[in-house]
Amino acid sequence: MGIQIRRAEVSDLDAVIPLFDAYRVFYKKSSDLAGVKAYLSGRFALGDAVILLAFHDEDPVVGPPIGFTLLLPTWSSVALGRVFTLNDLYVVEEGRKAGAGRAMLEAAHEHARSEGAVRVSLRTAVDNETAQRLYRAVGYQRDEVFSAFDFHL
Repeated sequence: MGIQIRRAEVSDLDAVIPLFDAYRVFYKKSSDLAGVKAYLSGRFALGDAVILLAFHDEDPVVGPPIGFTLLLPTWSSVALGRVFTLNDLYVVEEGRKAGAGRAMLEAAHEHARSEGAVRVSLRTAVDNETAQRLYRAVGYQRDEVFSAFDFHL
C-alpha cells in the first residue's frame, strides 16, 4: 500500500484537528481540541503555513489522513535566501512504518524547492530517536555550528 501526499485546504480542518492534538499529546501537552482548532484556523486564515497531509493510496480524497507536516516559511540572512522550518510532523500509530513520514518529508522538500528555498530546517526532541533516524536517512544533518536557544514568554 502506497502513500499519497497533498496540501491541506481549509475544508480539511476537522480532519487535521485530532491528528494535531495527538501530536501535541505525544509531546506531553494536554489535549486541547479548541486550542488546536483556533491555532490551525489561524494558519489557514493567514496563509502563513503549509500543511501537508498523508493518506493511504486509496484514500486521498475521502479517507482520513494518517499524518501531517506543517512548514513555516522564513528567511535566512546568513544564507541570503528563503528557508522553511519543518515545525511539526506526525503519523498515527497504525500508519507508521508505511513510509508516510518519508513521503511527507520528500513532499516538504519539493515544496521548499518550488518556492526557491535554500534549506529546510527542523528540531526534534533529543530522545525522539525514531524521528532522528528518519531525518538522517533522508539527508538531514545535525547542526554542529549553531546551538538552539529559546526565550519563553
